[in-house]
Amino acid sequence: MSMALALAVAAGGLGMAAATAHAAPTSPDQGPPFPYADCIKAVAQKGETKAYGKWHCDQLVQKGWVKPPNH
Repeated sequence: MSMALALAVAAGGLGMAAATAHAAPTSPDQGPPFPYADCIKAVAQKGETKAYGKWHCDQLVQKGWVKPPNH
């Protein structure tokens, strides 16, 4: 769930998701950077295509929100 909130905030969704993200307690394990696989799962749950989801996660890697994929 925290990955979905981070994606919403990182993508510019500053509505309720941002307020929820700021109110949620954070621990070192729940904050960015998130694993790349979790990003792919989160964008798939949001209904993004595989190609767009990969692009989206790659953008979040560049911003430091997501760890680079393990190839």
